[in-house]
Amino acid sequence: MSIITKCIIFQLCILLPFFIGFAVQGRFRDPRKFTNSILRLNIIGLEPVIVFWCVWGLNISPDLLLLPVAGLGLVLVGLAAGALTLPLLHLNKKKRYTYLISATLANHGFTMGGFLCYLFMGEQGLGLSVIMVLYFIPYVFGLIFPLIKTLTGRRTPGEHLLKDIIFDLRNLPLLAMLLALALKSMGYERPDLAIPVDPLLICSISLYYLTLGINFTRIDLKGLLSQHSYMACIKFLVVPLTAYILLQLFQVAPVLQAVILIQACMPVAIYSVVTSVLFELDTRLASSLLVCNTLIFLVLILPAMFLLRGWLVG
Repeated sequence: MSIITKCIIFQLCILLPFFIGFAVQGRFRDPRKFTNSILRLNIIGLEPVIVFWCVWGLNISPDLLLLPVAGLGLVLVGLAAGALTLPLLHLNKKKRYTYLISATLANHGFTMGGFLCYLFMGEQGLGLSVIMVLYFIPYVFGLIFPLIKTLTGRRTPGEHLLKDIIFDLRNLPLLAMLLALALKSMGYERPDLAIPVDPLLICSISLYYLTLGINFTRIDLKGLLSQHSYMACIKFLVVPLTAYILLQLFQVAPVLQAVILIQACMPVAIYSVVTSVLFELDTRLASSLLVCNTLIFLVLILPAMFLLRGWLVG
């Protein structure tokens, strides 16, 4: 499959389901209930299979510990850049928190970064990207949520956070990864079976963006030019350049360096909108930053990444 074909397929997996969801959203009596069912099917049924199979096929080494550390480093660079640009925007309290969350959280998971790693590097790339995203649960649930809770005076949903993380079915992909790593560490190699990873992954990505389209509401971009400009600079200049410079200072395996560089270019995460909804921040700003930043990525950054694929993956 050619690079151009892969690029087109990737964009279609995002745009087509999103616009279909947006077109049919008025036909549901309770869109949120319907989309929750789709998300549950995806997270419980599809993602664990994909994660388990790809991670089980990895060659495990201590070097892989660098990936979640790098993932955490990327989001902290975004947070620092967001904090430095805040004084230039003159935002109110809710908008400031929303802007910072959007600046720090990037789309490193299946819905963007993980899928790109798969397109560029195959199952190995996807498996490595899953390990890189290990930072996400402790960072979001252990730092972002408690911090926003303290700053806004609201309670984090769920009193027993650790218990919720362990027993929540939405974390089955994490458990699938841990099971695959356990089997690998005990010497059990992955059998030679023809698991259809391609269609499973495309289906998973499409379902995510279908649900986003069903729940999407029209947003007004007027008056938000400064926020969008600074956010684009953070996501597509500051974070990637910082990652590249740091990688030049250390000896990192080429395959790990490729995953880190790909993930360093990712736009605002869908979870920034989720967080804004949970804590009643500025959901209009969060949605606007997500959509605009993702469009910039799809139109400008993604084609450049495909053109530079040989340099990115060595």
